[in-house]
Amino acid sequence: MSEQTPTKIEVQGFNLHYGAFHALKNIAIQFPDRKITALIGPSGCGKSTLLRCLNRMNDLIPSVRTEGRVLLDGHNVYAPDVDVCDLRKKVGMVFQRPNPFPLSVYDNVSFGLRVAGLQDRVQIDTLVERSLRAAWLWDALSDKLDHPALELPLDQQQRLCVARLLAVEPEVILMDEPCSALDPIATARIEELMLDLRQNYTIVIVTHNMQQAARISDFSGYMLLGDLIEYDVTKHLFTSPRDPRTQDYISGRYG
Repeated sequence: MSEQTPTKIEVQGFNLHYGAFHALKNIAIQFPDRKITALIGPSGCGKSTLLRCLNRMNDLIPSVRTEGRVLLDGHNVYAPDVDVCDLRKKVGMVFQRPNPFPLSVYDNVSFGLRVAGLQDRVQIDTLVERSLRAAWLWDALSDKLDHPALELPLDQQQRLCVARLLAVEPEVILMDEPCSALDPIATARIEELMLDLRQNYTIVIVTHNMQQAARISDFSGYMLLGDLIEYDVTKHLFTSPRDPRTQDYISGRYG
């Protein structure tokens, strides 16, 4: 990255195996600070696997073996002394389908704060409001904080999951197909939210929707069969890709 776009996360020579299957092959990529980077490619190409490497979610799979480094602000997140819980607080994730807890709106947003040991109700109230405002939910839900989160429309459930993440003050937001369960109107709301959040957070999104990647991302990486084929400024990758395999994918001839 240039001096104008400092790197937040850098992946260096990273390999991942699921048992005997080589899922990620010598990946090298930089994710710039306070930008949106999209990972695109056909199903099974390794996009979500790479995303989950950034906060070590793949550690939860017994057969996984990794090699290489993932640097967050220059520090290797795979170093033996890394507190994985602290890492996942800094590098949070929003999943494919909204996954609010079966609790109230308020208790969803405050959940991580209470787990972290915060007990001051005034401070919790302040952080809940701030997080809901940041997720564009305060106006709609300020008088419904005691309502069950599972009764919200899907797009509000997904934004509530974002608010729950923002409450614990992450530095990076990972999004794994966050709009796949949403209709076009709800998708547009989530995309607008991501563009707003980019002012304060580094965002990495996995998407099958190339139009979405073109609309919202600053940088894009095309993956195929565990390899990172090409990585560039989004407008360059979509209009003048260097690799013919990228051209085949974005033109619809492959995948």
